[in-house]
Amino acid sequence: MKHKCNVTVIGKKLFSELQKDYLADPESGPCPCFEVGQEYLFEREAGKDDFYHFGRELNPPFPCAEAWDAISRYIYTALAGGAIMKNWTNDERIMIACCNDGTRPVVFKIERIDVPESAEDEAYLATYDFSCSEEDAYTG
Repeated sequence: MKHKCNVTVIGKKLFSELQKDYLADPESGPCPCFEVGQEYLFEREAGKDDFYHFGRELNPPFPCAEAWDAISRYIYTALAGGAIMKNWTNDERIMIACCNDGTRPVVFKIERIDVPESAEDEAYLATYDFSCSEEDAYTG
């Protein structure tokens, strides 16, 4: 089975009081790199390796090294077919994460996409339960 990873920008936050208290430019505003709804599809197969190239070859390119640093481990896990966040999210193929910018974080949905290559793969996907329940949840 092959795997892809879709990253969707699902939120942007702005903590202007923190910017005023701590930033050199207290009027920095929201993150200029991402907009809600943007999507980035990462693939890693047959000579195409979006992960290795840090998403620079995507269209559009992944624009922020700080955000990449925060979410790249989840992208790598998804591309390898792993459970991104089993027993945390309600579907082990999905992770919600944000970048490290404490005054204007961007929130991402990271989703593993399973691409069956055989009837056996399709049967597995049809029968495997990827859901995680409240009883399974890791609560730290």
